[in-house]
Amino acid sequence: MNSFFLSPKWAILLPLIIVLQACSGGSGTAPTVNPDSSTGTGNNNAYTGPEPQTADVQAFRINVWENLRGDDRCGACHTAGGQAPSFVRSDDVNLAYSSVNGIVDLSIPASSRMVTKVLEGHNCWQGDDSAALSACANIIEGYITAWANDSQGGTANVIALTPPPIIDPGSSKNFPADVADTSFASTVHPLLTAHCVNCHTQDAAIPQSPYFAVADAQEAYLAAQSKMDLDNPANSRFVLRLRDEFHNCWSLSCQNDADQMQTQIAAMAGGIAVTEPDSSLVLSKALTLADGILANTGGRHEANVIAKWEFQSGTGTTAFDTSGVAPDLNLTLSGDVEWVGGWGIRVVDGKAQGTTNDSRKLYDLITATGEYSVEAWVAPGNVTQGDAEDPARIVSYSAGTDARNFTLGQTLYNYEFLNRSTNTDANGTPAMSTNPDEEDLQATLQHVVVTFDPVAGRQIYVNGLSTDDTDPSPGGTLADWNDTYAFVLGNEVSSNRLWEGVIRMVAIHNRVLTPEQISQNYDVGVGEKFFLLFSISHLIDTPESYIVFEVSQFDSYSYLFNEPYYITLESTSSPSNVQLEGMRIGVNGREATVGQSYASLATTISDNNQVLSALGTIIALEKGPDSDEFFLTFEVLGSHSNVTVPGVPSVLPPQLDGVGGSEIGVRTFDAISASMGEITGINIASEPSLQDTFNTIRKALPAVPDIETFLSSHQMSITQLGIGYCDALIETNPGFFPGMDFDQSLSAAQRPLVTAPLVDAVVMSGLATQPDPVATQTELNTLFDRLCGGNGSSNASCSAAQTRPASKGVCAAALSNAAMLIQ
Repeated sequence: MNSFFLSPKWAILLPLIIVLQACSGGSGTAPTVNPDSSTGTGNNNAYTGPEPQTADVQAFRINVWENLRGDDRCGACHTAGGQAPSFVRSDDVNLAYSSVNGIVDLSIPASSRMVTKVLEGHNCWQGDDSAALSACANIIEGYITAWANDSQGGTANVIALTPPPIIDPGSSKNFPADVADTSFASTVHPLLTAHCVNCHTQDAAIPQSPYFAVADAQEAYLAAQSKMDLDNPANSRFVLRLRDEFHNCWSLSCQNDADQMQTQIAAMAGGIAVTEPDSSLVLSKALTLADGILANTGGRHEANVIAKWEFQSGTGTTAFDTSGVAPDLNLTLSGDVEWVGGWGIRVVDGKAQGTTNDSRKLYDLITATGEYSVEAWVAPGNVTQGDAEDPARIVSYSAGTDARNFTLGQTLYNYEFLNRSTNTDANGTPAMSTNPDEEDLQATLQHVVVTFDPVAGRQIYVNGLSTDDTDPSPGGTLADWNDTYAFVLGNEVSSNRLWEGVIRMVAIHNRVLTPEQISQNYDVGVGEKFFLLFSISHLIDTPESYIVFEVSQFDSYSYLFNEPYYITLESTSSPSNVQLEGMRIGVNGREATVGQSYASLATTISDNNQVLSALGTIIALEKGPDSDEFFLTFEVLGSHSNVTVPGVPSVLPPQLDGVGGSEIGVRTFDAISASMGEITGINIASEPSLQDTFNTIRKALPAVPDIETFLSSHQMSITQLGIGYCDALIETNPGFFPGMDFDQSLSAAQRPLVTAPLVDAVVMSGLATQPDPVATQTELNTLFDRLCGGNGSSNASCSAAQTRPASKGVCAAALSNAAMLIQ
């Protein structure tokens, strides 16, 4: 069998062997780290032994030995006279070096025995659960990678393409879309709601996703699918957690509980039919992600990383800092924060926050250099959150809403960068913002970097490029930074400046990243990636022939298949003008119903390492990354063919033949603003701030009247515009509400002074399809309870300070609802 080395950049594919070379200044998954500063005895003392004999010994000392010799790491055992091997002995670093060489692999650090031993449960300082073990292993892998990069000129972490298992696409049981087509509600679901409800629901004291213990059977069914193996119920994650990991057993016997869970999963699986691959298809061999070759090889510039979160654990309530720079700045997930498949977290209504003590390392290491960079891969949940005076917090090192060292935030389509310096105030203002006309921030996965240094001040980069925005208060120093603040993601430390979205990676550097280094890190990408080599040797005359995809779990619901190319691992062979047409991706015994971006592909394979397409596509996740089996089908491949003709429906769907389509639509952007103006009597042209709001969110409002295209993000923008109109209404035209004084307290009996005029203006009488006015007023009254009662108490009075903002909120709810929008 031959092995080939592959660069992840197809543009520099070389024949035969390619080794990933790191750029100068650092590479790989680990930084050139500072020595471990954690407290301890004995092995944390200053080294007084012989000097390193070679440059390689010195690289080992700096990157591995210094970081692991503390008593809280490996120094309590693996020392002179202690447990072998003595790779952290303090008397002679050269002897320690001799001991370590048998337990490290500098070419593939992840394969080092030092890494795998910790992953198996040996002496992890973060804890003993699977997430903690993974974090410790990642940190040690990072130390070894940094050593290899220093010693070997950046040749660590090569990707060796080796032949995968040769497996025919198998039959499979697939989850029906509707829970009603299964027995889940009467088999597995009762066990989950009885025994998992204290954690795996949104309402739990410490919610842990996925929420498979919710009362709604359909919602629980969708969340539980990745934890159940229909083909082998004993291999279900639900069963393994009980049987092997003793997780949340509800009786005195975890084995009995696991057997009970397995029995119910088997009962459900027994009612689901087996899917067999169509025998007429031209099929490649099959693979799972586990058969793939890990494609995360580094190449990032991380020479000065001091904290990093990659969210690899995927479970629990801790996001581990895997930078390797002590102390570990681990983050606690609180509120509604979900793990995202393929590495990441989704902030719904919560945050991820570190302690003030652990956060202090940011202060210590950044003020020591006077400069820093914040790097993140994020996918904003919408483009309507935050405002210029108070952005939603993505990444923050702060004390509350009005005091911070730095914050990366969002205001609509803008990124905001606040930095406390001698040229700004204690809140880091004035903020540096991206140009709103450029709309640099989008609700999609983006790489964003902000940097600060005393000369150039603040800079913002999105997707590898500078936004070319100007710092309103450039320069200054960090002399006014505060070392008592806490680091937080997705919110303010006070939990009242929520940012909604997905965070895939965050890194803090205590040096400014150059434009070239930022571009380099952007090109590497983010998340866990695999190379899947689909064998087609049985279909063409060239041995060891494969079509290779880079595959990653895109989120908790899908996979990303990217940039397929052809390769043969047989060095003496080459393809001979093999015709390829109509390539599709199959999963679990059938072609995927959506995501077939290569169905129109038509090309001739004539070269090794030939790129077939520069496109990527999204394929739905079904059973989960541990179980989903993939394969390829072809209309034509060499001498084999199975040309398919898309079927034409005999009866067009109602929305296409003009019969039975939706009889209602929605108002579009200008009509929405005009309707709000008509209802409130506010002329937008005379309200500059309202006009600015409308101009800013105009593109986020519905552009067509088709109700089938209406999105939740549209409603968010409509509500924001409604708040603007209501603010102008109450501030400039209080006569709209006869007898109402917004500067006084408001009792429950007085609420109709606000709600009645709104209902009269919004809900037009005499229309059969309008909301019921009484029901609408009841809903608005309930909203007053929530806004003024705080704890949900009914008929609560609003204080004088609450009356005006609560009334504006109620007004916005009335103005922005379907009564105005539907037409």
